[in-house]
Amino acid sequence: MNDDSQILIARLLTHQTLRRDDKLVKRVLSDELFRAEVDARLLACGMKLLDNVYADHVTLALSRTIEPKIFGARDVWQNNNFGLARDGVALLVVLWAQIILPKRERQETHQHADDDQNDMFGTDKPLPRAEDASIGIAYKALLADFGDKLGKKTRMDMNLGTLAKLGFIERRGDFIVEGPLLDLMMDTDVLKERIINGALADVFKRAPSRLVAVDAEAVADGEPDDAGDDLSSDLPH
Repeated sequence: MNDDSQILIARLLTHQTLRRDDKLVKRVLSDELFRAEVDARLLACGMKLLDNVYADHVTLALSRTIEPKIFGARDVWQNNNFGLARDGVALLVVLWAQIILPKRERQETHQHADDDQNDMFGTDKPLPRAEDASIGIAYKALLADFGDKLGKKTRMDMNLGTLAKLGFIERRGDFIVEGPLLDLMMDTDVLKERIINGALADVFKRAPSRLVAVDAEAVADGEPDDAGDDLSSDLPH
């Protein structure tokens, strides 16, 4: 029995997330034997380690095989275990689409948030960390574009507070930025196509508007656009 695997799992259970540059996290991501031991111990408890190269943190989640026993049969399936109402989940999906999808595009082209978009040497740079590539969305822009769909100001403010407490987002003045869980708890492979070509198709058909790099000047505003479809069917578990 490896004490380090016990310590890592206990810390993740206690703190919910750990940074990728943490000593034990770096080890579990690079040491195959250590990762196998951690995975085996988590699997015995119906859990798994969640990580991806685009996120600055790792966390734990339920394994797919155990989800039906936790969330219930199909006719009474719980949509999430965070206590989020339907409009809260819809807001979470909107924020993920507005913050994470553009961030991943910048990371894949090796661009930092404040890089020149025409930088011909961008792909020669290392993959930027999430905090260096992530873009925040202005609260006023979010309210203008989606307030009517997401319960107006009072309800949206309440849901934003809940999402911040859960670690999905952070509030920095008038801007909403990526929290430790936003790029970990959402299934990109499932959601990306449905969002870009479905619920938020109108948003992604136009140039990104009202998106700003944290501590940078806001880019020019575009015309507000409403989300067309119900967003609460694709949920984080």
